[in-house]
Amino acid sequence: MTGRETLPPGAEGHDGIAEAERAFFGRRKGKRLRGVQEDRLARLLPGLRVGLPADGGRLDPAGLFSHGAPGGVWLEIGFGGGEHLAANARAHPDVGIIGAEPFVNGVVKLLRAVDEGDLRNVRIRDEDVTALIARLPDACLERVYLLYPDPWPKRRQRKRRFVSDASLAEIARVLKDGGLFRFASDIDDYAGWTLARAARCPDLRWTAERASDWTGPFPGWPGTRYEAKALAAGRAPTYLEFARATRT
Repeated sequence: MTGRETLPPGAEGHDGIAEAERAFFGRRKGKRLRGVQEDRLARLLPGLRVGLPADGGRLDPAGLFSHGAPGGVWLEIGFGGGEHLAANARAHPDVGIIGAEPFVNGVVKLLRAVDEGDLRNVRIRDEDVTALIARLPDACLERVYLLYPDPWPKRRQRKRRFVSDASLAEIARVLKDGGLFRFASDIDDYAGWTLARAARCPDLRWTAERASDWTGPFPGWPGTRYEAKALAAGRAPTYLEFARATRT
């Protein structure tokens, strides 16, 4: 793993952020990059990359965007090939969107969409997302997405899942009151795992009122390649939405 930062006190241990951090990082690179991909990586990523303040302070997410993100800032954790993130960036040009993905081949796919679509409201964290979240101030994001994360299906691996009591507490902390955390998975066990931990988080409320709220996709959903694979294999996705409770 590269670029690993120190986690905040209390973040280590079973079912905590440190476990999620290890789960988030898989392969850094897959297929060999083509020349145009290498060019985009060198030309575009330095200007879009989200680093952390050297002084150890908090990061102002709206300050990452030249237009100031008047529509707020969203975070997508593990954007894969970037289809969902790019679609949101096109549909919501006033929103600043931070995508976190350490897999280089996924980053270059998003960079292509950014380049060809002139998407100026996208920034990329290509290293540790848990360190990024830890450095965000309270109540600074309108939305957080976690879509089709690695399910780590074997029982001994489940502690490596990104969703944990600690990671949900951090997501709730950085969401504004009424802000949304959206999770999608085609693995029933992971959906149940997430619901159980969200139920233990006093700052998150499941918004579902009827079965169609979790069996149907979110409004404006563009789909993802992972979802297409799941549907082709006969696996039905689950879509969970949680709202941040009002602070007292």
